[in-house]
Amino acid sequence: MFEISKELAKQEDEQISKELPKQEGEWTYNSFGVIDNNKRLLEDGEHPAAGEQISKGFPKQEDEWTYNSFGVIDNNKRPLEDGDDPAARKTAKPLELHEKEETVKGLHDLSLAQTEQPDDKNRGRCHSESNPLIYQLGRDITINCLLHCSRSDYGAIAALNKAFRSLIQSGELYRLRRGMGIVEHWVYFSCNLLEWEAFDPIRHRWMHLPRMASNECFMCSDKESLAVGTELLVFGKEITSHVIYRYSILTNTWSSGVSMNAPRCLFGSASLGEIAILAGGCDPSGNILSSAELYNSITGTWVTIPSMNKPRKMCSGVFMDGKFYVIGGIGTQTPSTLTCGEVYDLKTRTWTVIENMVPPRNGGAGVTASAASGAPPLIAVVKNELYAADYARQQVRKYDKRRNAWITLGRLPERADSMNGWGLAFKACGDMLIVVGGPRNLGGGMIELNAWVPGEGPPEWNLLGAKPSGSFVYNCAVMGC
Repeated sequence: MFEISKELAKQEDEQISKELPKQEGEWTYNSFGVIDNNKRLLEDGEHPAAGEQISKGFPKQEDEWTYNSFGVIDNNKRPLEDGDDPAARKTAKPLELHEKEETVKGLHDLSLAQTEQPDDKNRGRCHSESNPLIYQLGRDITINCLLHCSRSDYGAIAALNKAFRSLIQSGELYRLRRGMGIVEHWVYFSCNLLEWEAFDPIRHRWMHLPRMASNECFMCSDKESLAVGTELLVFGKEITSHVIYRYSILTNTWSSGVSMNAPRCLFGSASLGEIAILAGGCDPSGNILSSAELYNSITGTWVTIPSMNKPRKMCSGVFMDGKFYVIGGIGTQTPSTLTCGEVYDLKTRTWTVIENMVPPRNGGAGVTASAASGAPPLIAVVKNELYAADYARQQVRKYDKRRNAWITLGRLPERADSMNGWGLAFKACGDMLIVVGGPRNLGGGMIELNAWVPGEGPPEWNLLGAKPSGSFVYNCAVMGC
């Protein structure tokens, strides 16, 4: 896999293993990297030999390494997942991947060299006060190097010592990356209740998230999901109330999220950087709502914003041109299915109705009689252009803003099955449109991720990854950070 894993084992073996007895036993791993069972991380500036309990547990170089959900799985290259194509993986090289791996390797070398410096009281005091991370480079240069590393490397970097771990967990790197326009998009999805996986489309890597801890009522309830900032929010219902579970990529843990001012389900939502807007849905009594709220992932707070013109549930939301759109859904009047959309201007704090904005289904204009039993509109925005998936006719359409009309572009992937749109994810992932789903078989299923970069001509879908799994996608979200 990464050169840093081999270099880490090699450096530690050279400095420590000859002096210490071998120790067998299972390893315990923290949320960022490899740590010996019941042992601590190196303190800032501490020499590895000073922490004898850490070095005793290092495995031999030929043993396989196991990393966390952020990183890799073996000492050279990761094992093939079921359904992986070896040839495809060889061609799946991210932008500047070699340079990023060399940067991580260099940081590790300097970190080890730092621990070998002679004990100097003045230097130690300066190091403690300024926390330079790598003394030879200083804090600013070190952080600048880390900003250009892949986010999948942060797990291994955090395992170097407590200073690096604290930096990763603080979220500072992700805030700086966003300010510099450095964003990597990962796909998070759930094909099994309470279990989530992540897929890195750059390195074509699958990762398992920790299992959610909740009761059976939440497990069986309708759930919505949303990725905002460095958080994955999962909304559901326990016995008498709506609840939110929050997964943080900074700590690789689940926790209880902050409740909305007006708890709801079946809403439309979308995120833009560190903020998200949720609109419509149903309250705990089943009443259809027109209210909306804005969530700030940095402060962890909900703010009520002006209500929509029409109450609606089972609608979809997107951000486009810096504005929030809600499309389709079921309202309170007859007919209950809505063909209109609404757009919220964050600057003027006003909603505007856009008539006949819902993409056509089953080849007709607008919605049909069966729309109430179908999934909310499958829509996504790439480069401020709106696209929709017609699951009935297996077509992709693009929205013409000027004419308020939908244009058919071509076909969805052949193996993208759904049940009236349920079980299929259609999302934007950076500059790509992705479809997450797959064929369902009695003996099992296959989950596939297909991608297309919109441009001139009809869609040409490329298979990013596939593996045996439940093929019904309960929830899906894309996190860019």
